[in-house]
Amino acid sequence: MSQDKPVNRQHTDHHEAGVEVPYERINPETLRNMIQEFVTRDGADWGDDGCSLEDKYQQVLQQLKTGRVKVVFDLTAQTVNIVACR
Repeated sequence: MSQDKPVNRQHTDHHEAGVEVPYERINPETLRNMIQEFVTRDGADWGDDGCSLEDKYQQVLQQLKTGRVKVVFDLTAQTVNIVACR
């Protein structure tokens, strides 16, 4: 039996599901800790560019300021992540 209509399946990206949190509303020390945790995670691909932790922090902070990335709080997992904006 053939199906007349294709099945509509939505792809859900669990890494971006959640509530966007404006970085300006996050305590500066907390934001620094979040960014440092983000750039030092296992699997973070920064290449072998010789950047210091401070350099990486500044890069991500600049991306937040320019809107290239955003802070998202996942309500289900109760975690926060920094994700690329679409």
